[in-house]
Amino acid sequence: MYIPEHFTMKDVTAAYTVIQENSFATLFSIHNGMPFATHLPLMLNKEKTYLYGHFARPNPQWNDIQNQTVLTVFQGPHCYISPSWYETNRAVPTWNYVTVHVYGAVELVRDEHELVSSLNELVLKYEAPDSSYRIQDVDAEFLNGMNKGVQGFKIKIDRIEGKAKISQNHSLRRQELIIKQLEQIPNSNEQQIASLMKENL
Repeated sequence: MYIPEHFTMKDVTAAYTVIQENSFATLFSIHNGMPFATHLPLMLNKEKTYLYGHFARPNPQWNDIQNQTVLTVFQGPHCYISPSWYETNRAVPTWNYVTVHVYGAVELVRDEHELVSSLNELVLKYEAPDSSYRIQDVDAEFLNGMNKGVQGFKIKIDRIEGKAKISQNHSLRRQELIIKQLEQIPNSNEQQIASLMKENL
């Protein structure tokens, strides 16, 4: 990924946060000699050494992905920045955004216990604390049948790149003007970018 120095996410902890808060990722590999992508949720293990996920078995991407070095993209908040917010008309539009790229080799998960454990972790992350749904309560025969319809995998993390383009290349005054405008837009992305910009001042 092209990352100018002032947009580089130097703190790997910040990159882990982006991964955990934006875990619906895009996984790119080479399939039949061509780029292929799947959009799917991925879980970072506690040691932060692997990403865990699963393909639907009919998805052909997993058939030749074993031991491939793949690229996984986690897209954080992003939004349009209007030059009308600046103190000058000598400007052009741009886009502020946060993203993390993870590179690593894929291992297919053959162990049923490891697969079930990763699926359970995924459910625990996204079900509300007071949800009545518990995967342990699902009929075991039904669950076993559903598990056969997926192919688990894990990605051994070799490299992480993080980029936070949040107007660091502009003057403090201009950054403050951008934040003021973004805070008036009641959308999640704009609010998150504004908050990140304030933290970075």
